[in-house]
Amino acid sequence: MDSLLKSGQIEVALKTFVNDKTNWRKMLKNEVNKVDLVATKNQLLPEASNMMADLDAIELNNEVVKIHYPVVEYPSKIVSLNFDNTPDISGVLQGIKGQYLLLDTGVLNIRKFSSYNITLEY
Repeated sequence: MDSLLKSGQIEVALKTFVNDKTNWRKMLKNEVNKVDLVATKNQLLPEASNMMADLDAIELNNEVVKIHYPVVEYPSKIVSLNFDNTPDISGVLQGIKGQYLLLDTGVLNIRKFSSYNITLEY
């Protein structure tokens, strides 16, 4: 719990300087800007260091973790699918991006429906 608390405190300190909201529509269309994470860290650290001074368990490194989401095809137009409006959703899975399933018929925010009981057929 201690490291989770510290992670939250670091997030609060950093969001003072960086927008922490992802434009999910652009992300799902793969319209993303490449960011040099090490350079960004080096820029933010002096700005946020006084806000994180009490956190003694911060370990800094320059290792960047690259997460690859396999996507066959990104949608050109985002159509949100919703079990509340359409109980039967069908389509061919084109890929996964974060919490979203990319289907050829639209995108499904699977986290939004985490408490739903669904049946998956293929």
